Amino acid sequence: MNKALAQAKVALKKNEVPVGAVIVNKEGVIIARAHNLIEKTQCHSAHAEARAIQRACKKIKNWRLLDCTLYVTLEPCLMCLGLIQLSRIARVVYGAPSTLFGPSAWANLQPPSFAKQLTIEAGVKKEESIELLKLFFSDKRKKRKACREIESRIHRKN
Repeated sequence: MNKALAQAKVALKKNEVPVGAVIVNKEGVIIARAHNLIEKTQCHSAHAEARAIQRACKKIKNWRLLDCTLYVTLEPCLMCLGLIQLSRIARVVYGAPSTLFGPSAWANLQPPSFAKQLTIEAGVKKEESIELLKLFFSDKRKKRKACREIESRIHRKN
């Protein structure tokens, strides 16, 4: 999970939502790592999990990531969980919960056949993951407030 947090910090430095992901094989060897890259790519599917899955599949030359574990700093969204299930990842370990987009918000929609193959472990390095997200969104709010103040001054002068 520390490697996933390191990826999230890379995203933060790039002004991306700080989410990092790492995929390890059954021997515990990292086969892929990635972070969010939505702003740079202007592609809403450039989530850390999706990018890590693509890289892992390319590296092992197989779309089935059997016996692999995905470590991710934020609970995967519905899109990413679909990719996780389709790629047959055996286990997901995540840090911060996502009550808005995460599977915990829609657990009853998950097909029973997928539930058997996927183990989910929540809350690993939760505080560190949450802290990065708070830092990112706090900075965004400050910048937005500063922009509004500047706009207000401009309108007062006109």
